[in-house]
Amino acid sequence: MTHYRLFRRAALAGALALPILTTGCGLFSQPASEAIDPPQNSTQNVSTNVDPGQVTAQGDQSQMTLYLRDRNGLLAPITVLSTLGQDEQPAQKALEMMVDGSAYANEIPDGFSAVLPKGTTIKQLNIIPDQKQAVVDFSKEFGTYSAADERKIVEAVTWTLTSQPDITNVKLMMEGKELSQMPVDAMPIDEPLTRAVGINLEAADGVDYSVSTPVTIYFSALSPDNEQYYVPVTRLVNRSNNRAKTAIEQLISGPIGDLPLKAVMTSDVVVKNVTKAKDVVTVELQDDSYQAGQKEPAEMLQAVVLSLTENTGLGKVQIKLNGKSDFVDSNNQAYNEPVSRMEHINAFKS
Repeated sequence: MTHYRLFRRAALAGALALPILTTGCGLFSQPASEAIDPPQNSTQNVSTNVDPGQVTAQGDQSQMTLYLRDRNGLLAPITVLSTLGQDEQPAQKALEMMVDGSAYANEIPDGFSAVLPKGTTIKQLNIIPDQKQAVVDFSKEFGTYSAADERKIVEAVTWTLTSQPDITNVKLMMEGKELSQMPVDAMPIDEPLTRAVGINLEAADGVDYSVSTPVTIYFSALSPDNEQYYVPVTRLVNRSNNRAKTAIEQLISGPIGDLPLKAVMTSDVVVKNVTKAKDVVTVELQDDSYQAGQKEPAEMLQAVVLSLTENTGLGKVQIKLNGKSDFVDSNNQAYNEPVSRMEHINAFKS
């Protein structure tokens, strides 16, 4: 179990500070300090069967997921196709592509930008298999960012590396020295970083920080080319005994504040229950406007799958709509059996 102090000085769009000391409770009253692992890999479903960070070879090229800043200042997972050199680690290549002004700038989609300071190099990246830990040693240029960007950098590095199937936690170094705090604004990083650090932090209205729980949910946004993509948001909510159910309720409630995000579900959908069994989490939704035989929006159902796997660490999701699962989405994906996360999140067409 890991105790976090990483919500200190959590700058949102309006410079809101979120004074959180722990990561909150897990699914079904897990201890407040227990971290959620990245979603497990699965081989169950044809179209959604691989963790988003897993590398898929395509000749001499591979797909990998980076966390980049969009034009709204939010971090989003973007899957890119890039060439790996001989013996080159995909995790290191991903970090190199996240450096501002790097040689890979032309591989970043329009509307997105790298978050690591210009000139930063990855001096060394070690992966410790038995701890599923990545230890990254950055050059001194890593410490040349502005204070306002500090948390975004921590989030982007952590979420990019933990997208890899063999990494669940991260340690940062600079010029051979392990960092106990970030070099500019002293954000504490004296314990291994996991996805429990959150991403794109925000707080629900009226939340009591002292008894809050973070849930990560996925909304939608549009690129400059009018392509839809998913954006993860970690929202602080009042603690409940079923974190996964709370996450979907927050997904239904939609974006808050002035963030330019799009709701993926209508407010009249009701979450009846969320349960888990082995590696499957089951969500029961009630939608009185649904008519048998109609296709449900793929954007909505994929956001449910992303949100549930993110908050539980489980590999597969069974969705029941009005008590049944014999429906398909607008992409002709069937949901009569448990499905897994989409293979690559936000893979824009070149």
